[in-house]
Amino acid sequence: MQALNEILPEFQFAFTSSPTFDNFVTLVVGWILCTGRHTISRVIQFGREPGGKHHSTLYRFFSRATWDTDELGLVLFRLVLALVPVAVPLTVLVDDTLCRKTGPHLWGGGMHRDPLGSSYGGAGGRTIKFAFGHNWVTLCVWIPLPWNPDRGLAIPVLWRFYRPKKRCPPGEYRKRTELALEMINVLLDWVPSRPIVLVGDAEYACMGIVRELPPRVTFVGPTDMDAALFALPTPVKGKGRPRLKGARLHSPEKLAADEAIPWETRKVRIYGREVEILVKTVVCLWYRVAYTRPVRLVVTRDPSGRIDDRAYFTTDAQLSVETTLNFFSHRWSQEVMHRDVKQHLGLEDPQNGWWRNPAGNRPEKTAGPQPHATRGEKAVRRTAPIGFLVYALVVLAYLRAGTPEADVRRARKLAPWYLHKTEPSFADMLASARRELWASRFKQHRLLGPVSKKVTEVFAGFLLAG
Repeated sequence: MQALNEILPEFQFAFTSSPTFDNFVTLVVGWILCTGRHTISRVIQFGREPGGKHHSTLYRFFSRATWDTDELGLVLFRLVLALVPVAVPLTVLVDDTLCRKTGPHLWGGGMHRDPLGSSYGGAGGRTIKFAFGHNWVTLCVWIPLPWNPDRGLAIPVLWRFYRPKKRCPPGEYRKRTELALEMINVLLDWVPSRPIVLVGDAEYACMGIVRELPPRVTFVGPTDMDAALFALPTPVKGKGRPRLKGARLHSPEKLAADEAIPWETRKVRIYGREVEILVKTVVCLWYRVAYTRPVRLVVTRDPSGRIDDRAYFTTDAQLSVETTLNFFSHRWSQEVMHRDVKQHLGLEDPQNGWWRNPAGNRPEKTAGPQPHATRGEKAVRRTAPIGFLVYALVVLAYLRAGTPEADVRRARKLAPWYLHKTEPSFADMLASARRELWASRFKQHRLLGPVSKKVTEVFAGFLLAG
């Protein structure tokens, strides 16, 4: 794939040696071509050329080679930044995702809240369920799609591994919000002057992040419906410390219920389409979270009554209601990215990071994780970032040389029941990358090389269908 071949050399400077970079390329290509479960052994089978390096060399890329995930993130970020117009703020998204795992001897495993098994209401009421696995906090850059600027994709550029407090050595525990703030500060060093809009969900709309942001970073996120809000302080004559906050205001819940304050009808463009909603807005202080930085509160109501009233805020009090809600809608693209990288690239499949007892003695069965000290730590901390990186490379290569209209026609021909499909999905982008890589391999083969391009496309189609 020509576009991918142009992008991969950019990462060469993130590695200390050419052999390590060659291993990186082999694993990236194998990860893209791999179908079914994306265990490291299967990735190696798809990526390694016949007679290539021994499989143990490629395994050691994760566990022993000298390279840093942030260095790869920096190279990727520079490629992504070129796709964001300079005239608009850089939209950055932060969230975490659970990778379900099995086996007590996997390093770093723990119990985490399972968002898919949990519910926030409905007929069964509020339920919280947990699942064993790894939890990753990701920082993404939102980029608009060339064929539809109202929609975009979240490209992950930084990653941090979260360990439950119960499983961390004393003094090493760090909250997800602390890991997120660390990544934000890294990104701020990469772009020292550009305005940034940071979007997060309720967990990250907290004082640990919002209070630490410099003025050039605008935060957009949800507000608790019972949040304590205050008016802006008024100047006071005389001696003494100036007031930090004014009188207590309605909470978002009471503001929504106050019939004396009318609802305004607004048309906002969110999730790629225009919708009509009812809003109430006020500039105030959310003292507990944003301290003395004024925020714009936006309370929304669904005219049809199907969705509960919700509240959002932004630390840029001059930001309009429409723009605030539009920025927050970008957050959904990160959820889509997490789903795609799991379903199509098997983020949860690799099991490297295990401890295997060389003596073969089976330890006494005990409840809970049983990792062996730090055995497998480096492999665990490096494998998932490569999976996220492969997702980003597929998207970037497609934005450079993809054929959206042709891929949509091909997808609708293979699945004619998708009547409303008008834009390529990540699955289409991945299929395009696989076709190009297989066609390139066929062309280099001594027997298949002379075969016509049409035949190689048919071969690639058969491989993708399997």
